[in-house]
Amino acid sequence: MARYVLEVMYDGALYHGSQIQGELPTVQLYLNQTISTIFRRTIETFGSSRTDEGVHALSNFYHFDLDEEPMAAFAYKCNAILPAGIAVKSLYLASNPEFNARFDALERQYRYRIYDKKNPFLHQRALFYPFTIDKPVLHETAAIIREYTHFESFSKRKTQSKTFICNIRESRWEDHEGELHYVVAANRFLRGMVRGLVATQLRVARGKLTTTDFRMIIETCDCKKAFFDVEGYGLYLEQVRYPDGALVGLPT
Repeated sequence: MARYVLEVMYDGALYHGSQIQGELPTVQLYLNQTISTIFRRTIETFGSSRTDEGVHALSNFYHFDLDEEPMAAFAYKCNAILPAGIAVKSLYLASNPEFNARFDALERQYRYRIYDKKNPFLHQRALFYPFTIDKPVLHETAAIIREYTHFESFSKRKTQSKTFICNIRESRWEDHEGELHYVVAANRFLRGMVRGLVATQLRVARGKLTTTDFRMIIETCDCKKAFFDVEGYGLYLEQVRYPDGALVGLPT
């Protein structure tokens, strides 16, 4: 028995999140059905990151076990069966048969996109936010985030997390040809965390809160103080990083 890993990308606006939820259309449901169809038996996948409804992924990873080698053009066969909103990018063999796509990840990087002028081609691809924003303030709040490790204020309730400690390596805002992006990378993220960070920073940048208020929200460790009111479709899981040598690329 060997453990294989698929790297996939998907349009989250088309699905009820990435994780299995009964028979609701989710990314994991379609991956399970597709691989099971190819091998004519039930095969389950396990994902690296659980993205909410509407959230997109440029790169997410799912591991699964096989007692045989995948056939040639395996990714091509998967893509021929998968719905248009999901695509397999790469196939890997895990060097450790106990590899876990979720728990062996060293870091994940997310990007949240906003724009301020109506654009039909960005509908459900980024957040339309036609308000005056103080960009220097956003750069200040992004830097403040890097000073902290405890982010209970930015975790939604009913979480399975046993700790709220996250080591944030990168937190920054970028200008991209009419769009404004928030980029954040950390060893782990809490439920709703990135959207909470974005929504609360935007409140500060609009003058609804001060940077002192922002620090207080982090330090109170109370999710009722933070804001989460930005749409999921502005958010992209952009990268998942594993230890060197953990995954061996295979022909697809």
